[in-house]
Amino acid sequence: MNLQQARLDQQQLGTNAEPIKRMWLLIIGIIFIAANLRAPLTSIGPLITSIRDSLGLSNTVAGTITTVPLLAFALLSPFVPKLSKRFGMELVLLTSLLVLTVGIILRSLAGVGALFAGTILLGLSIAVCNVLLPSLIKQNFPQKIGVMTGVYTVSMNLCGAIASGVSIPISSSLGLGWKGALGCWGILSFLTILIWTQQFNNRRKAGQTENNEHHTRSINLWRSRIAWKVTLFMGLQSFIYYTLITWLPEILQQQGLNSNSAGWLLSLMQFVILPFTFIVPILAGRMKNQRLLVIITSVLFTAGISGILNGSTILSLLGVILVGIGGGFAFSLAMMFFSLRTQSSQQAAELSGMAQSVGYLLAAVGPTMFGLLHDVTSSWTIPLLMLIVASILILIFGMDAGKNEYVSVE
Repeated sequence: MNLQQARLDQQQLGTNAEPIKRMWLLIIGIIFIAANLRAPLTSIGPLITSIRDSLGLSNTVAGTITTVPLLAFALLSPFVPKLSKRFGMELVLLTSLLVLTVGIILRSLAGVGALFAGTILLGLSIAVCNVLLPSLIKQNFPQKIGVMTGVYTVSMNLCGAIASGVSIPISSSLGLGWKGALGCWGILSFLTILIWTQQFNNRRKAGQTENNEHHTRSINLWRSRIAWKVTLFMGLQSFIYYTLITWLPEILQQQGLNSNSAGWLLSLMQFVILPFTFIVPILAGRMKNQRLLVIITSVLFTAGISGILNGSTILSLLGVILVGIGGGFAFSLAMMFFSLRTQSSQQAAELSGMAQSVGYLLAAVGPTMFGLLHDVTSSWTIPLLMLIVASILILIFGMDAGKNEYVSVE
């Protein structure tokens, strides 16, 4: 009898351990997917001169290498929720990881055509993951949305910052050239495929579906006031971030810093973001509404950009730090709004798709508009004032986006 009871206890232990194992495998899968969302893009910047000289590109054509993925994000994002609903979230994510790996490899082959074809493919695949990760978290971790959003945003931004820093050493010190420095990120995406394949198989065996959410009423988010406020909040913070990522070193060099110091300050801005992309989602998830965090975000952006505009070394340093913290607040809040303002994972995917479509379209336009204003005015004052206006608009739209309301058609 004791032996039989022991066997029953052992079976029960195994049964209880299986869901825990699946949960941790899912968390690891989310972390690895997130790690692929910035690194293939941020690794380009430091290598752009080598790529341009190697392939004989003009500065204009070379500049579009970083713009193409943003346009891919904008074009595909609205359609991703429909793909997820039709084929299942796990399968769509797995397919996007396969496309990402092909894109990374293709981009590293010889020729301008391969470079741009691979860049388009990886842009489309990253767009899918960008849209679906908030929905995946809402579906599987409804009580831990803040923590899990923090985990995946830290992973994404940390790997993005690392990629910026190691591209030149991999290219020159290891002798792999720009092709090897870009192609090495295919190792990360391949490992992610292996992990997510196991996750996909486990989910299929467990028979987990989204049927429990079919009762949620489908709405046209493009007619929702709250959805538009979230979308504009997302778009404006992307506008500021990608504009400064592109132009900050140039601004600082014209203010008297050498190229090494300007590059270091750009890296500092990206690393300052990291702790806040973990802390802010947790705080946002515990608050009744997120308006206080929106106010802090706007103040940080406004003060930081004003410091850069002032031009003195100390104020520029302080400004870069404040902008980095503001970026951590803004991005984390945007990701949280997709879950907090919706009632189901499908709605979260649809809101994510809408917001990221408009957001990355603004991100693609921002650097060009900023540079055009500089060319017209021969000064950084008007372009930076434009970013301060964007910071104020973040406050205006964010106050509505931060309300404790769900998206609805009014």
